[in-house]
Amino acid sequence: MVKSTSENALKNSQQKKSDRSRKRSGKTTGAKVRASVRPAASRNEPARAPVNAVFLVGFMGAGKSSVGRALGLRLNWTFEDMDDRIERREGRTVAEIFRDSGETEFRRAEYNALRHVLDELRHGGTRVVALGGGAFAQRNNAELLTASGVTTLFLDAPVEELWQRCCKQANEAGAERPLLRSKDQFRELHRARHKKYSAASLRVETGGRSIDEIAVEIIQQLGLKKIYIRTEQGEVE
Repeated sequence: MVKSTSENALKNSQQKKSDRSRKRSGKTTGAKVRASVRPAASRNEPARAPVNAVFLVGFMGAGKSSVGRALGLRLNWTFEDMDDRIERREGRTVAEIFRDSGETEFRRAEYNALRHVLDELRHGGTRVVALGGGAFAQRNNAELLTASGVTTLFLDAPVEELWQRCCKQANEAGAERPLLRSKDQFRELHRARHKKYSAASLRVETGGRSIDEIAVEIIQQLGLKKIYIRTEQGEVE
């Protein structure tokens, strides 16, 4: 009788130990499953980073400056024409740089100005930047923009419409533009650059459309947000 009771006690003790072991094992396994699932979900579904800068690229007459100003007004973002920055930094006009120093010197100044504005954006702020017609066609500029992760937007239009826009602008301004001396040369340069422009983050057609219509489409496609107090973005209004 004593032996039987001892055996029963031993069996009960072993059963309790087994139950406790299973419970501990089950709890530990569950914790491991939860720990492995949550980080995986976070990696597979990253939050979309907000766009704080848009660089407009495209051929002359595409509307980069006009659309850029419209975006700046609608969003309360700073708008900047890259050629204006180059002229301030160099102390002379783009035409003077080309005339006196040649295209190689202008492209050097253009690259340095672009690098400078990208450095500024790393410290915060919002910006719409209109690049010159040949800027994004330069490999080093395109690589610099791509490496920085900013959004580049190609404003496209039929070459005939671009030609008409440029001729009208030149006549109204009373200015002579070398590229407008030959329509064939204009077409050839547009054809050569078009493929390079197409490497931009996004393409928007501007042909036969109003500036406001184009600006609204860009804002919607990129999910751009208006800011109300620009100084909070690290900028002086």
